[in-house]
Amino acid sequence: MDATPLLIVDAANVVGSRPNGWWRDRAGATARLRDSLVPVAASGVVPELPPPVEVVLVVEGAARNVAPVPGVRVVAADRSGDDAVVDLVAAAPQRRRVVVTADRELRERVRERGAEVYGPRWLTDRDAHPRESH
Repeated sequence: MDATPLLIVDAANVVGSRPNGWWRDRAGATARLRDSLVPVAASGVVPELPPPVEVVLVVEGAARNVAPVPGVRVVAADRSGDDAVVDLVAAAPQRRRVVVTADRELRERVRERGAEVYGPRWLTDRDAHPRESH
């Protein structure tokens, strides 16, 4: 069993959670999110998710071509981004899996498969206390 927690980020949902003009450049906004996740691999999201962490960013649509960087694996969804997130959770049943999304249906689907779920603010406002947990 791999003891490294798996952090799966629903890029479209997290990017869309902030009214910062992301709709003008979805790929650029997703790349900025990806870059902001690089330190998480080494630092975790303390105290809930101590390091090290394997970070996976699930992308789709206009952001499909966002490339991986050291510390952040990027998975381009073949179908829907939600299905790709569920597939990643299902593929690692022995690991601690943490999903970041606000999508209610997706939250339920991954919880049914044993994942913990946090909302986008837990990740994007790392200095704040998390608003919700599993």
